[in-house]
Amino acid sequence: MIRVVVVDDEALVRSGFELILGAAEDIEVVATAGGGGAVETVRRERPDVVLLDIRMPDVDGLTVLRELRAMADPPVVAMLTTFDSDEYILTALHSGAAGFLLKDTEPEQLAHLVRTLAAGGVVLSSKASRTLLRNHPGSKAAVDEEAARVRLLTVRERDVLVLVAEGLSNADIGGRIHLSAGTVKDHVSAILTKLRVTSRVQAALLAQRAGLLDERPQPQVGR
Repeated sequence: MIRVVVVDDEALVRSGFELILGAAEDIEVVATAGGGGAVETVRRERPDVVLLDIRMPDVDGLTVLRELRAMADPPVVAMLTTFDSDEYILTALHSGAAGFLLKDTEPEQLAHLVRTLAAGGVVLSSKASRTLLRNHPGSKAAVDEEAARVRLLTVRERDVLVLVAEGLSNADIGGRIHLSAGTVKDHVSAILTKLRVTSRVQAALLAQRAGLLDERPQPQVGR
């Protein structure tokens, strides 16, 4: 059972997410909270996944994110956003957010996205990632530097990076290209080091910016 806490300042959003996720047999919304009680609620409930509003009037969602990520055994945290030209998105990314969910995500997709988060995958819907890249395209020099870092990856690492960007967990990637989860973990660690990023979400965005997902090469099996 995947334990979830939903944090949002709007009661309607909290109740809507609770109702949708509660219909899934393998997901339990153990608590909902406004921003002020978020950290205390998470410490008490110890959820696997936290869905956290990036903008709240009583407390900054980024502040809550940093406090949650500083916990001894932190939950996976995905930010809830409308992507209305939100300048906080990149800061959340660098603060350890595992992904971004649009508040208007289709109900039938929501449970799948939570399962992906719980399994260690990346949650960046195509709509969300396009919006993020459009709002924060970076300078030409920065993009060129990122492309140069991508070229440092081996063919196998590029295969793994593409699957990371598709939102797959280590176990799912291993199943797709016939590698053990441990081997995939080693590849992901090497990828993060070579790309100079600290999270799978940052790596996924860099892969999208570098055009790897547009190329969609057929991943090689084995090794």
